[in-house]
Amino acid sequence: MTQVSSTRDPLDLLIEWARAGQPCALATVTSTWGSSPRPAGSMMAVCANGRIEGSVSGGCVEGAVIEEAGSIMATGHPATLSYGVSSDDAWAVGLACGGLLDVYVAAVRTPMHPQGTLDLAMLETVAENRRSRVPVIVATDLATGTSRLLYQTDAAPDVHATSDLDTRLTARARVVFETGRSLRLEDEAGQALWFLHLIPMPPRMLIVGAVHIAQVLAPMAQTTGFSVTVIDPRTQLATAERFPGITLETDWPDETMARLGVDNQTAIVTLTHDAKLDDPTLQYALNGDAFYIGALGSRKTQASRVERLREAGFSTEQIARIHGPVGLAIGAVGAAEIALSILAEIVAVRHNKPLGRISGWT
Repeated sequence: MTQVSSTRDPLDLLIEWARAGQPCALATVTSTWGSSPRPAGSMMAVCANGRIEGSVSGGCVEGAVIEEAGSIMATGHPATLSYGVSSDDAWAVGLACGGLLDVYVAAVRTPMHPQGTLDLAMLETVAENRRSRVPVIVATDLATGTSRLLYQTDAAPDVHATSDLDTRLTARARVVFETGRSLRLEDEAGQALWFLHLIPMPPRMLIVGAVHIAQVLAPMAQTTGFSVTVIDPRTQLATAERFPGITLETDWPDETMARLGVDNQTAIVTLTHDAKLDDPTLQYALNGDAFYIGALGSRKTQASRVERLREAGFSTEQIARIHGPVGLAIGAVGAAEIALSILAEIVAVRHNKPLGRISGWT
């Protein structure tokens, strides 16, 4: 009987299972219909003991993929599985109509199971890069299962490329890094040759202020897939008892963010109402790549904050990146509802939905 594990990352679980000596395989979406609930690059880990994690279609072809994965684990031969999804099945997973879905399945190669094509050591390198927040592409030859890792430094134009394929892979990798979307490399006839899988970094939320709203927001954000860090030099507030299971930092916020690094998968929220903490945070954030910057406070507080930032030399366009007052205007009352409004706004911004857009301060 298939056992669905708890909501953990498919790649991390795949590595865990392989290290434990279990035969396992990774199913990856390489091409999909226009409005798929699971985009190219979506992963599902399958273990021979019946455990799975992740999804490749939202439910309509998972059973068939799991069955095929059993054969692939036994033989070691990778395969691209193509499915025509009927309109009835498409409706069941939230689509307007059916379409085509390609899923590439490869078994993991370990000393105990050497017949696979997906090398465990390479997967461990990928996982380490992700923990270090280093973007990486797993480029896979769909015919042979051979894979190589590509980094942003590899995606620069190479005048010394030894083959047309190398040149095309490099050009395609640049597109993948720029757009953040995994893509296939095809020949002139449209035949898929390679799949360039951009391994997603988990979205991260840096919460400045170990206050009561943060006590609700932090675990709520974790549940939705964010890696969460609460930052507050006030050690009487930033305690493990108040934030069980949450990473805590007690250095000054700007110093902590400089040490951790801020990338375009980072959301920053200030909740302190204290300019000594909020202002350095916002000044650092506005000079970085965070996809979301939010600050708690009334409109009057935000107006004063904006004026201080202008005096510090920040432009109107830069200041307009701040969502303040933070959160969607849902009439939130109390810590739980305010946390909900903040998280909802962050999710909307991350997915570029109208609810998360701001008009900016003038």
